[in-house]
Amino acid sequence: MDALSVILLFGSALGVYVVCSLYFLRNPLILHKKKRLEFYCRHVSHRGGSGEKIENTMEAFTNAVSVGTEMLEMDCHLTSDGCVVVSHDNNLLRQTGYDKTVSSLRFQDLPLYEERLEVTFYVGHFSTGKDRKFVLLEDLFKNFPSMPMMLEIKENNDLLIKKVSNLVKEYRRESITVWASEESGVMEKCNKQNPSMPYMFTTRRGILLLLLFYTGLLPFVPLRESLLLFYLPSVINRTYIPEEAILKNRFVVSLLQKLTMRKSLFEHLIKRGLQVQLFVCNEEKDMEAAFSVGATGVMTDYPTLLTNYIRKHPPPAVY
Repeated sequence: MDALSVILLFGSALGVYVVCSLYFLRNPLILHKKKRLEFYCRHVSHRGGSGEKIENTMEAFTNAVSVGTEMLEMDCHLTSDGCVVVSHDNNLLRQTGYDKTVSSLRFQDLPLYEERLEVTFYVGHFSTGKDRKFVLLEDLFKNFPSMPMMLEIKENNDLLIKKVSNLVKEYRRESITVWASEESGVMEKCNKQNPSMPYMFTTRRGILLLLLFYTGLLPFVPLRESLLLFYLPSVINRTYIPEEAILKNRFVVSLLQKLTMRKSLFEHLIKRGLQVQLFVCNEEKDMEAAFSVGATGVMTDYPTLLTNYIRKHPPPAVY
């Protein structure tokens, strides 16, 4: 076979591959069974809505539910006496002013939150509230039994993962409670402990998702995850100042925007039954940007603002 024939054969094969990939990207249910989640959340409250009340307090979660949130997002840690407590940080310096860790203290000895706390994803803005106490995960399950929740496991701790799983099972919340972690090793342990709970993409799996999308392989690959949770890049270095030096580079953020905010990618995932949530949107223009690019849900520190936005700009109905 001469060189020209090889080139023509390769070109034909490549053309067939591209056509098939595009076809199945738009029609994924020919190859895959659609996921059926028991919740559909357009409105997600970050740390319970940390812009309106002190983050992760019962007052914050109660406020978010009262104004119409559809999912509560939170982070979990384990105290020294084995209690699963809701807290973003293990070290309490930022939240309380005390340089202690959650894991070194008993639940009853946890200090109060600061009276005035800066909103992490809205630099220069602060929240206050009457309630400054840390809350047990179990108390949230008791108070909001039917509310979907996203639980991020912040540390690679087998006992923490087991206790969270046991609480989810005890309160029969497997179908409406989401495992969340950026670390693939932690997520593997979560899934092994309770495989019936839906879960999100980790950082490593998210990178793989993009590679599959840009190589055209995504339509042919099964996905175990149920949610894609990702930054809305336009908030970086504006409302959110990242700690990572690489994210302070404008070119990197611009590249991130171009690579990740792809409506065709989101549409494909949604057709397969996944949900796409972008965070953390604390201004109306960011909420508009997230929904316009195809997100099924938005995570915010200001649940009242998001509720009002959705009322004024209801997304298309989902069938």
